[in-house]
Amino acid sequence: MYGANPDDKHPMKGFPQICFIKNTVSNPNIIIGDYTYYDDPEDSEDFERNVLYHFPFIGDRLIIGKFCALARGVTFIMNGANHKLDGFSTYPFQIFGSSWEKVTPHAGKLPYKGDTVIGNDVWIGYEVVIMPGVKVGDGAIIAAKSVVVNDVAPYTIFGGNPAKCIRQRFDDEVIRSLLQVAWWNWDIEKITRNLEKIVAADIEALISCK
Repeated sequence: MYGANPDDKHPMKGFPQICFIKNTVSNPNIIIGDYTYYDDPEDSEDFERNVLYHFPFIGDRLIIGKFCALARGVTFIMNGANHKLDGFSTYPFQIFGSSWEKVTPHAGKLPYKGDTVIGNDVWIGYEVVIMPGVKVGDGAIIAAKSVVVNDVAPYTIFGGNPAKCIRQRFDDEVIRSLLQVAWWNWDIEKITRNLEKIVAADIEALISCK
């Protein structure tokens, strides 16, 4: 066996605060990669409670890659939270019926931002809120309590409300190489053999891994 078993709910024995959440999510529109964990001392298995307004009739997906670290209270707002914006009132009269359904918006009239997609090896801090349709690139870091309303480029650090780019983690050439190497797609034996290079910052050494 190489490394942690991705099929274990709680890979740290005796420490249920950490959960590999691909093993606990049941919603087919939430797709989680291997080794991605959620850290929550209250109930790390119930990650789905943090995915809000995710109604099946809308069909949007939350896709999270491999080897992501999600801190307690991370919240994903999905497209079901949106209200019609092009009239004077945004109030959803139609959901209450009793003749108010006559103003039900036609398909396509509600704002729709598409799937929310989190890349691989992404670290999302405590109580971050991610809004509908946001794309977060591989290797990004999002600071605690940030509200992310726009896409996050790979290997950047974002923070604030609304979250903005604080800095790139590496220069452009190194980032291009990291995205090409995509170590998270290696087989687990190769990852285990090369852990020292993955956690270091020598791009040439990482490129040369076998």
